[in-house]
Amino acid sequence: MFKKVLIANRGEIALRVAKTLKRLRIPSVALYLQQEADALHVQFADEASLLDGESLSETYLDIELMISLAKKQGCDAIHPGYGFLSENPLFSEACRKNQIRFIGPSPEAMRKVGNKLSSRKLAEKVGVPVVPYAEIPDDGVLSSADQKRIGFPLMIKAAAGGGGKGLKRVDSPKELKEAVESARREAKSAFGNPRIYAEKYLEKVRHIEIQIMGDRHGNILSLGERECSSQRRHQKIIEESPSPFVDEALRKKLSHAARQIAEEAHYENAGTVEFLVDREKEFYFLEVNARLQVEHSVTEMRTGLDLVELQLKAAAGECLPIRQEEIPFRGHAIEARINAENPEQGFLPESGRVIALHFPSLEHLRIDTALTTQSEVTPAFDPLLCKMITWGEGRETARKRLLEALSETILLGVGSNLDFLKFILASPPFIRGEIYTSTIEELIRGKGKNLSEIESLLAVTAAWLASRESRRGGPKESLTPWTRLGPWRL
Repeated sequence: MFKKVLIANRGEIALRVAKTLKRLRIPSVALYLQQEADALHVQFADEASLLDGESLSETYLDIELMISLAKKQGCDAIHPGYGFLSENPLFSEACRKNQIRFIGPSPEAMRKVGNKLSSRKLAEKVGVPVVPYAEIPDDGVLSSADQKRIGFPLMIKAAAGGGGKGLKRVDSPKELKEAVESARREAKSAFGNPRIYAEKYLEKVRHIEIQIMGDRHGNILSLGERECSSQRRHQKIIEESPSPFVDEALRKKLSHAARQIAEEAHYENAGTVEFLVDREKEFYFLEVNARLQVEHSVTEMRTGLDLVELQLKAAAGECLPIRQEEIPFRGHAIEARINAENPEQGFLPESGRVIALHFPSLEHLRIDTALTTQSEVTPAFDPLLCKMITWGEGRETARKRLLEALSETILLGVGSNLDFLKFILASPPFIRGEIYTSTIEELIRGKGKNLSEIESLLAVTAAWLASRESRRGGPKESLTPWTRLGPWRL
């Protein structure tokens, strides 16, 4: 297939890609910064190359450097993972010019679907419904006609990139100017592209995405939907497949729409077509992620397919080895993202060194992580520490398994959202499968209403524990940062 692959990424996704390459007996080359020399993805790869630079722009985001390293290491292909350069058409194009196979979409397909505005035009062309929108011109003024057509509240969004950057909700015309200026600055800083647009804000909607995989022979597979409505500030926290809301009729419509968009873009390799779906099961195209997604593990758990292997086959010019009707959908899979953040302090990022780490060994549990004892967690990179995925014959079995797995996980030295994830999984809306994109924020606000009562209970509990330790002759300050009780644990 390939003689050697450079993995132009780090951490969990670099390790994930390296595992498939090793199984297929394809040599891999890992990249690392000086402080990452002992990282798992470096140890697991066949070879490794030190990145000589301080900032991301000098290392993982440097296209010329990636091409140079691939040539130096004798690589004939590059896997970009997700994030960094994975959705940059200039990177895909540079690989092509240098006779290096980019394991992802072509630059032409990326340009068609990678930009949210161009992808909306493509969706409209093939008759897929889109949310009312309008591009905001360089002067930053959204016309009165567009304001009236879209209505308030509306969302200001960056045309490039994702991850909540450049995303602002605007409830009235008087808030528009400041939101536009702020979104433009964020978009330019995060993606190097200040282009933004306005979009109608839809109340009580679900975020449903379709995993697609294509080859250069025109075959497009729909690998099922993922429910991604469990979000905080537009950041996915828990994903599952199938959606508890999507019935077979809607599933067919969403899959057909996703394949229409992919076919029009002549799309190949892995991608995700995302939709917003309202309570009446009317759906609207949102965007295309032209790469492997963080939550691809959910689809793998449900289908038994290795999406990275399919990526490699597609990039090598092979036909996809499975037909649509042969995809073995089975059971239910749920994924939780363990992040280095403090829910009790407004989800502020956490950093530090891992001093103790234990993951449970349970049936039908998958753990995707590059975290080890002594791992140094810094704010320089994404806060994702680990993805924990469970499978069950039914949704409730998978949910209980995930709750059990999270409860048995020990992570000391770095604050995380472990307790918050358990709180969400045990919440009545999640148990019922009634999750909208706004539900988690509503749960947080509801928790905050009772915070004074909770804090009083915590103070009493802490005092009781301290006096208990004192009577035993133990340390007076026995409540360490990782054992203190927090509101998400009650």
